[in-house]
Parts: sequence; C-alpha cells; structure tokens
Amino acid sequence: MDWNSTPAEQAEPSMGRRSPLPLSSTIPASPNTVWVDATPLLQAACTDLLDGELIHGENFNLFAAMSALEIMDPKMDSGMICKYYSVDEAIEDGVGPVPISFDRTTDVQCTLDIMDHLLACEATWHKGHSLAQTVFSCIYLLRPERTVPSPILHSYCKIIRATCKAIVSVVSDARTHEEEDLFTMAYGLPLDGDGDEKSLSLLNAVEENLCRQLRACKAQSSRRKQDMEPLQSDIDMEEGYCKALLCRLRFRKHFFHVLACMRRPQGKGLELARKHIASSMSELECIRKSADFLISIASGGCSIGIEDRTTASGRQPIGFDASLNSRVSAPAPPRSIKMLSWNKAIEYFEKLLRDLDFICSYSLDPSLEVLLRFVTQFQSSRPDLVARSHLQLLLVQEGRLYGRDPMFAVITRAAGLPETTKNHDIQRYESVMQLGQLVINMLKIVCTNTAWQRRKLGKSLQDWRVIYVQLELAFTNKFGEVLATSNDENGVARVVKQILIWLEEQAYWIAFRFLMLGFELELYSPSEFFMVYWYLYAVLVKLAEKTDSRMEITEITAKRKGKKRKDSSKDVGRETRIPPAVRFLQCQIHLVEGLTLVIILWISSYVCLLQAALRNEMAALHSLTPFNSEQEIFLQHFELLQKACIPEQITYHSFKESTSYARFSNIATPNCFQQAQKLAKELRSSFSNDHDRLAELRRLEQVAEHNSVAMNVICQLGAVEPNSLKVSFEFIHHPCYATAVVRRA
Repeated sequence: MDWNSTPAEQAEPSMGRRSPLPLSSTIPASPNTVWVDATPLLQAACTDLLDGELIHGENFNLFAAMSALEIMDPKMDSGMICKYYSVDEAIEDGVGPVPISFDRTTDVQCTLDIMDHLLACEATWHKGHSLAQTVFSCIYLLRPERTVPSPILHSYCKIIRATCKAIVSVVSDARTHEEEDLFTMAYGLPLDGDGDEKSLSLLNAVEENLCRQLRACKAQSSRRKQDMEPLQSDIDMEEGYCKALLCRLRFRKHFFHVLACMRRPQGKGLELARKHIASSMSELECIRKSADFLISIASGGCSIGIEDRTTASGRQPIGFDASLNSRVSAPAPPRSIKMLSWNKAIEYFEKLLRDLDFICSYSLDPSLEVLLRFVTQFQSSRPDLVARSHLQLLLVQEGRLYGRDPMFAVITRAAGLPETTKNHDIQRYESVMQLGQLVINMLKIVCTNTAWQRRKLGKSLQDWRVIYVQLELAFTNKFGEVLATSNDENGVARVVKQILIWLEEQAYWIAFRFLMLGFELELYSPSEFFMVYWYLYAVLVKLAEKTDSRMEITEITAKRKGKKRKDSSKDVGRETRIPPAVRFLQCQIHLVEGLTLVIILWISSYVCLLQAALRNEMAALHSLTPFNSEQEIFLQHFELLQKACIPEQITYHSFKESTSYARFSNIATPNCFQQAQKLAKELRSSFSNDHDRLAELRRLEQVAEHNSVAMNVICQLGAVEPNSLKVSFEFIHHPCYATAVVRRA
C-alpha cells in the first residue's frame, strides 16, 4: 500500500470497489510512491489470526485502536456502503439528470419532490445528523452549475446553500452545539455560493415569473395561450402547480430573511424578523395544504405510508444518494440515518419558527432577573439547537448584554445599586472583572440543552463560591475594617456589600435551577423525592433570605435618596411589607415543606403497621438499594452543591439527623399546602401584568389544593388502615412539584 499518499488516494484501494482492484491502479505512481498488491498479505493473515486479534505496528496503542477502521466492515469501512465513489460517477449513471425530464409535467412534479425531500433533509440535519449525509446527499446541491437550465430548481438550491451557511455560522459562533460537533462540520461542501444578495435576487426573479404564470392561468384560456407558455402540459393543473411551487419558494425566502434579521447587532432586526416569521408560518400552512393536490395527481397513487414519506406527493425523489458523501464524514464512521418524514419536517419548522418568534418578542429588558425568567420560560418548551443558538447570540454580543450594556452595569443593576454606580472605579479590580465573565458564562450556559445546562450550572457553583471569597478577601485587605462597618458614607463599602449579597443570591438561584432541572430530566426516582425535596427546601429558604436582604437594602437606599415622609407610621408599614418576589419563594417553600411532610406521614403510617418492632419507625424510609447506599445517593445528587457549600452546614449527616427521629406520633401536621394556596391567591394581584408568573401561580395553587386533600386522607386513614391506601406521586399539574395521588389498595 502507499503510505505516503493522501487520504483520498488511500481510500480508493482500501475501501475496495465491488470487483477486485487490478494491480495497475487508476492513481498513477510517483517517484516517491509505489503501489503494492496487499491481497496475499491479508489472505495469509486471515489464516493465522484468531477472533479478536489484529495486525499492528510497534507504536500501536489503545488510543489508536479506538480510531482504527476495520476494513470490509459496513459499520466502519465507509467504502463498503457506497454505491458511487464520486459525484461524477453518479451523474454518469443518470442519478441527477438535467433536465429532470423532457416531459414538462413530470419535470415540475419531480422538482416539487426534490424541494420537499430537501426540507426533510434539513430538519433531519437540525436534529443532529451530518450535513453531508442529509442536505448534501442531493446531487443538485453538490453540482449547482448543472441546475442553471432549470431556474426554479437552481434558485431553490442556491437559497438552500445560503441558508445552511447561515445556520452553520450562527451555531458555530454560539458554540451551543451538542456533545458531538457534527452539526457544524461542513466537510468541504460547497456552502459558499455567489453571495446572499445574488441568491435572493435570483429567487425573487423566479418568484415574480411564477406569479405572472399564476395570474395568466387564472385568465381566459385564449389570453393564456397568447401571453405565456404554461409550466407543464396539463392546463387544468397549472394553477395547483404554480401555487405549490410559489409557497415553497416564498417559505425559503422568508426563512432566510428571518435568519439574517436575527443576526443584526443589538437586536435591531427583531421586529422585522417577526414579520418574516409570520410570513414563513403562512407559507408553511400553504405547503401543508398543497399535499392534497399533489397526492391526487401522483401517478399510481401514494405507495409510501404517510408516516414515512419524505415528499408531499409520496413519491421517491430523484437526485439523492445518502451514501455519496459517507467517505468525507471522517473521522466519524458512516451513520445509518433515518430521515424525518415530510409531516415531521413541517412540524419541526413550525416549532422552530414559534421558538424564534418567542425570542423576537422579548423586550431586551436590562434586568438580569427578568432576563433569567425569560430564558427559563423559553427553555420550558424544549427548543432545538438553532433557536437556542440565536438566543445566546442575542444575549451576549462582544462581551456585553445585548451588545450594549457592560457587564458591570448589569451586575450593579441586579444588586439594586443606583444607576450612577455603573461607572464606579471598583469595576477595574480583577475579581470584579472575573465576576462579569462569570455572568457571561452563566448566560451562555442557560442557553444550552437541558442536560448540559444542569451539568454546567452545577460545576459553575464552585466558581461563584471562589469569586465570593476572592471579592470579600480582596476588599477586606484593601480597605481594612471599612467593609465591616455600617457607615454608608463610604461608597466602596456599600457597593461591595450589595454585590456580595447579590452574588450569594445568584449562587442559590443556580442551585435551585440545578435541582429543578433534575426533575425535568427525570433523574430522581420516587424513593428519592423525600431527599430531594428536603434539600430543595433548604436551598429555597436561603434563596428567600438573600433575596429579601437585597431588596431591603435597595429599598433603604432608595428611601434615603428620596425625600423623607412626614407620616412615619406609613414608613413603618412599608418596611414590614414582604416583597412579592420573596412571597413567591415562600409559597414554594410551603409547598416543598408540605410535600416532605406528606412523604413522611405516608411512610411513617406504613412503617407503623409493618415494622412496628423497629426502634426507628422511619428506618424503611432510608432503604438500601442493591447498588447504592443512601449516603452514596445523597452525594450523587448533591455533590456539586456540597463542594460549593450550598447551603452551608447542610450535609448528609444533617439530613440523617433531621429525619431519623421522625415518627408518626410526634410529627406536627400543619397544612403547609393551605398556606401555599393562600399565598398563591394573594400574589395574583401583584403579578397581574406578568402572564408567566400568573400561570406558575395557578400551577402551584393546583398542586397545593390536591396535596392538601391527599394529606388529610393520609392523616385520617393512614394511622388506622395504612394497608388500605396506595399512594403515588405524579407530576400532573407541575413538572417539578409532585401531586400525591391516594387510592384504595
């Protein structure tokens, strides 16, 4: 073999064709290379090698073995599954004819099939498959110059390439792609065309021509014959074909405009993007409706099931070969790809457009608290990669929020400091600059997929803890005991104190988000709910404390800057009022406390009957599994929080101590659910203009109402007839707060 040749040259003999290679290779030898037939060597090796053995050099190691290819294995050797070894070979075999057909009706039908299959390929690519084996499995995209004689197909292929280039760019810039980097790998494919403007101008020209064609076919038949020649031979079908082509071309145009507008700096194109999103949704609906027409005229009817077809008509498209680019997908082995159906592709793009519209609807509020609530709401719909990438690029541009607000200004605003503080000299200190970078990282993390988000948020907690300690030490050493005093005349002390309070609050918010994402990912088994809710209760209590402290200092600062009120009684009443944000957290605290009590009551009453002889009636609560002890489970779920000391003095031993003496006879049973329900109702007026908060309050109220009934049933019947009850915890009303369902056994 030729070890000095290029990878492409090496692939030709090693990824052998269907017939044995002759000794004289099609690739000529050079003065430094000689081709040698390795067949006798391989045959001799096959007779001596046992299963699991391989031939290797002295420098071959485990790492190399992981990257090695097994020749003649279809799962590893990309040459084994190739029908064609080059685009030219496929074209010579008639795979992508131009014109598609000399029959104009067939030509239009096949063009529509190609458009529909490309839409399915693009949606499949967005779902994480290789660009080379999805969108660019189309020969017309690989050789765009061949489609020039067919203006409709040519314009469609050019805008597809421009769209792929735009999406690869946004995902690469955001760096939010999934665990594998296949999405952004272009494999040297011809993404660069003649430029976006030229692609759009060509598309507009074709669209205008089709509009004239549509107007002509609606006119009288005599005038139609005089004005212009129809697209195809069946005059009665002309209008249906024109509409089907137009809606597909218009969708591509508006979708490309959406991507372009959303990349404008500082969110200046969001309003225009929403208009194009509305147009794209309208054209998608027209595309969906065109399926009835295309199926009705499909020759021989639809032979493919509705769930599997990748075209509206149900016909197989021409000009595609999924294995054509399998050899350019190195270093990854070729994949077996199942394309999304045409209906699934339409649904995907509809959801993508809704997610993008949700992003565009955001007011670019400078408040970090409002922003994080918006991102949390956005992530609840499980957006895909493209939408999340656009959100991240909108939030963080050139190290600034929305490309306009410096991070120190964002931090001071979040900490409740006056607007003038954003120019404070403290921002030049290294620890403060690191804090700004930490906020940027957090904004990027909350835009990732749910699994990555949880893992990265958990790991970042230690960074927040370190920054807190560094800030505290740095300014304590520099200003001595100034920070420990309450002298408000010193500006630095006030700024540092409020930033430290906000920093702690933000760390607890991250811990809260970390725990809640565990429910969304279904990481907790029902037997672990008690442990998780116990820890969540501790985090929520600290989060409420820090939020209340920050808001109290902010209110005091605002009062001192304003004029003093004469009515001191009103001031006292105002000071004792709890902010709505804190009461919202208290509502969740009561809910979590109630869930913990429900689990204790249920298990305690069950233990009273079955394990009354045990000294500790709660021993069954801490049951051992065949794989992990209770302490190991505790560490698995909360290790990242424990390393960051969040909350402080909360360990497995404190969990064990607080629950090991719980008995049915000595558990106080305050109905925390009634308190949560009461708070949820009272808070409606405070969040009357916040639809997301109102929706969350309704969910919390439903959980509290149903759990209150369940708690009463368990209290009344659990001690008397525990074996007659069957209790399960289901997420009926809320994705994270369970509802206890009590049934007769």
